[in-house]
Amino acid sequence: MKRRREMEKSSSEIRSAIEELSMFIKLKPKDNLDAPRIHIPTKPFLHLCNLVLQVLDKIGPTMLVLRQDIHQNIQRLEKFCESDPSKYANVVEILKKEASEGNARKKTSCSKAFLWLTRSLDFMVALLQRLAKDPGQKMEQAVEESYNIALKPWHGWISSAAFKVALKLLPDSVTFMNILIEKDETYDNLKEEMQTLTSLLVPFLEEIHSILRLQGLDMLKSK
Repeated sequence: MKRRREMEKSSSEIRSAIEELSMFIKLKPKDNLDAPRIHIPTKPFLHLCNLVLQVLDKIGPTMLVLRQDIHQNIQRLEKFCESDPSKYANVVEILKKEASEGNARKKTSCSKAFLWLTRSLDFMVALLQRLAKDPGQKMEQAVEESYNIALKPWHGWISSAAFKVALKLLPDSVTFMNILIEKDETYDNLKEEMQTLTSLLVPFLEEIHSILRLQGLDMLKSK
């Protein structure tokens, strides 16, 4: 924990996320041909989601609804993990337990929390990809396109309407990039880091979506 706090103090959220994902890949258990192992480490995954929260904070209060949802879902998984940290160090074990008890599809389940956290990461990937490709793109357009891909298909009309209101209050893309950039960085450095992060996140999220499909959770919508 001490090392992580020091890392966060000296690194941007994007750099910290890159380090976290790189560690995932390095420490990921190797598959056994007879019994391939699906492993999503719970605490590192939640730390990654917390970094997304910090990026949303920099967008401003317009992302408050999404931010609150992410925070509540993180807390739900954290609380469950703390009930038996060794047993639930792998998110997949949490999903299996809830599935066996018939609780996976309940509104307050950890399975649904994991699903929506994954979709929030999908949104962040889509947004960073657009800003890295065209830093001059209007922030409203970049956020709306990312929302339409990652979240809108799963949201009800109330959530969609709230998001449309939030779009009108976004900072411009230059302001957002200036907030993200560190003192020792250039725009080219930031763009490169965005591309590195998304290149790591895309295969990681593909693996998570395959798990969600196996559990029959991938098509669930909000009420």
